[in-house]
Amino acid sequence: MTFDKLLATLRAIACGAAAALLTTAPAAAASWPTRPITIVVPYTAGTSMDTLARIIGPKLSQKLGQPIIVENRPGASGNIGTGYVAHAKPDGYTLLMTVITFVMNPQLHKSVPYDPLTSFTPIGRVADGALVFAVNPGFPAHTLTEALAAFRAHPGKYAYASPGNGTPQHLAMELFKLHTGVDIMHVPYSGSAGAITDLLGGQVQAMILPANTALPLKQAGKVRVLAAAQQQRIPVMHDVPTLAESGVHGADVSLWFGMMAPARTPTGIVERLNHEINQILAMPEIKASLDKQGLTVAPDTPKEFGALIASDYARWTEVIKKAGIKAN
Repeated sequence: MTFDKLLATLRAIACGAAAALLTTAPAAAASWPTRPITIVVPYTAGTSMDTLARIIGPKLSQKLGQPIIVENRPGASGNIGTGYVAHAKPDGYTLLMTVITFVMNPQLHKSVPYDPLTSFTPIGRVADGALVFAVNPGFPAHTLTEALAAFRAHPGKYAYASPGNGTPQHLAMELFKLHTGVDIMHVPYSGSAGAITDLLGGQVQAMILPANTALPLKQAGKVRVLAAAQQQRIPVMHDVPTLAESGVHGADVSLWFGMMAPARTPTGIVERLNHEINQILAMPEIKASLDKQGLTVAPDTPKEFGALIASDYARWTEVIKKAGIKAN
């Protein structure tokens, strides 16, 4: 099956799931909520997802008139918490704050306790985090074009770091390699700290990393940022061109964050949550708070978020299979 046919099939499944929601009886939604709501974060406290849930939670509590509890259920690359919500009662009282790894994990692990297209009802995207392509200042390249020339002139000589096999940074670089044809060795670390330390020390020459992490390092001259891995330039790094501006097309990565509910959650509840969350994201203080985290507000509809999930699931399935990637 070609990629286009796979994507069309996945979109049809996603649209079918969304259509099924419309047949859900509205009775439960009419009286909802009458008790506290839990937002499950499938990663540890202090991660971007956890920060998003705790920034949005108090505002959502005010709008819905019920307490919002943020519960961290980390483990197995997010699969434990995600599986917990997938099997929760679809009544609007158990929600999931997730990230792009939601669509990556099913292809990286032998089994996961959920299906990204059928186990959940999308509520909406919340924010995007920008990624950048950076190199050690000692690397002989000041532009992405020069970096590609160096990689091609010395295949296998240079190495790039990632926080581990199957992480978004790893997959983003493998996508970059597929679109450029360069041969650069992957060195996985057990977390970002060691990877960044060795990038600064020159033990590895390149890395894709979050923009908010790269910004102070760039300002201090500790890394050279050559490209933004998204469609638009990053406001705080306006001097850095995008991959497309540097001649690399199709390798953009949206590090999105979004809210999900178990499948068959009543459509009235989903629409109410989407409306209230989008109203919260429009607040200037929320935008300012996310800016400090290196995140950009990205409100959309359940249908739009569902289409993004289906598209990215197809895309990363192809990348993972072509690159032969397996999780740690």
